[in-house]
Amino acid sequence: MTLTGSPRFLMCPPRHFAVTYSINPWMNPEEWTKQASALSRAAEVEWRSLKSLLEQRGAVVDLMIPILGLPDLVFTANAAVVVDGKALLARFRHRERQREEPHFAAAFESLVERNILKSCVALPAGVVLEGAGDCIWDPHRELFWMGFGPRSSRQAAPIVEATFAAETVSLELVDPRFYHLDTGFSVLADGDIMYFKRALSPNSLRALHDHVNAGDRIEVDEDDACNMSLNGIRIGRTLILSGCSPKLRNQLADRGYSVSVTSLSSFLRSGGSAYCLTLRTDLTSDSRSPSSQFKPALNGQGHADEPGGRAHKSAH
Repeated sequence: MTLTGSPRFLMCPPRHFAVTYSINPWMNPEEWTKQASALSRAAEVEWRSLKSLLEQRGAVVDLMIPILGLPDLVFTANAAVVVDGKALLARFRHRERQREEPHFAAAFESLVERNILKSCVALPAGVVLEGAGDCIWDPHRELFWMGFGPRSSRQAAPIVEATFAAETVSLELVDPRFYHLDTGFSVLADGDIMYFKRALSPNSLRALHDHVNAGDRIEVDEDDACNMSLNGIRIGRTLILSGCSPKLRNQLADRGYSVSVTSLSSFLRSGGSAYCLTLRTDLTSDSRSPSSQFKPALNGQGHADEPGGRAHKSAH
């Protein structure tokens, strides 16, 4: 992967953010209602601080228009998968978030019109994939790690392979607290992977170990996982996290990472943190020779046939 120019993110101001329904174990509308005004103000401050941190590190931030009645529109990581200027638009499992889809689609069409992105692609009917929350690009291995189970479907993997001409490794999520892959798994620099093992099925852990050397794996404990330390943003070797224990900070420092902690406690009440609140739109894949390029062919049902016996890898 190479990055061209400044890091670029899509964000949505939290003007209408609130916890008004529950679609994961973190969400408690009754508790939010007890202090809604204070929490809404805190969310605005926390979001602005995160945006400022990104801009201080040279990032460009494109903004969506917040929509009344769509509190989770603020979690733009779920809007699409974006690599090489191509956006594969999300489809949501829950009715509450399905209403976000046309607004995200309009935002990406605007990015195409402004020549920030090249194109937008829709998923085939019946396939659920909640954007970069369950589809994380690994530049070191030139593949996508894909979560399935609580939100996204396994059937999305061949679509991603066909859209981006890249391999995928599917990981089954088994802890309802870690409902998207980005809440329990993080791709860092130079092949490092940070993860919470109880978020993944035993077969998925074996697949992770098969693809990632022991020296490149950073296993976090439950406290760091529940503080959403895995749901962070990486710019170079700086990690922007909502929480980080001294133990984890030391582990990361030993590998050459610096950690910047910014409070996002209001958003943790909805099960999201820094990564969830942003979508990286400038990621690109390394160029590959035609002979080595992975090019799955779509069959008549919009799914990828196995090219030369090479199929996506799924663990469950």
